[in-house]
Amino acid sequence: MAWLALAAAIALEITATLSLRMATTGESPSRRWYAPVVVGYALAFLMLSVALSLGMALGVAYGIWAAAGVAITAVLSRILFKEPLTLVMALGILLIGAGVVLVELGAAH
Repeated sequence: MAWLALAAAIALEITATLSLRMATTGESPSRRWYAPVVVGYALAFLMLSVALSLGMALGVAYGIWAAAGVAITAVLSRILFKEPLTLVMALGILLIGAGVVLVELGAAH
């Protein structure tokens, strides 16, 4: 159940971040995009706290949350907003993912 809460936190944070991009510099910037920004971030933190309260370690939860957020947001920004996603950036995303895996493996011992 903790993993489901963490997945929800990640999805909400990504949604809020992409909405923030739309609110400020989207093809048609609009204040209406601020509602999903505020609600998304608030619910993301709530779901992260649920994952923690269900026993997930903070270092693991936050590492996965941050890494997944960075990776998925970068890919979606490329698709939705035509932002750059270079080979160097992709390598950085892979290194972040590897770091999270190492944190998870270290927490298991």
